[in-house]
Amino acid sequence: MRPSSFKLTPAIEKLLDELAEARNVSRAVVVREALVAYAARPISSAAAAAGELVGSLRGPRDLSTSPKHLKDFGE
Repeated sequence: MRPSSFKLTPAIEKLLDELAEARNVSRAVVVREALVAYAARPISSAAAAAGELVGSLRGPRDLSTSPKHLKDFGE
């Protein structure tokens, strides 16, 4: 394996140490496993993150192109 270097905030470093100690593994093992788990997550869109909120509001479909709503914009 090749070594890598990265910077951690003190809070994240403390969390990393606690996780490694609790599992009785090295910090490197925790980082590798976390990175693999993160990469395995499905890619989500903003619409998917908003979930059931998408389409739940009433009003014009697209305010950015409606001439009525763009009146006086930028003046």
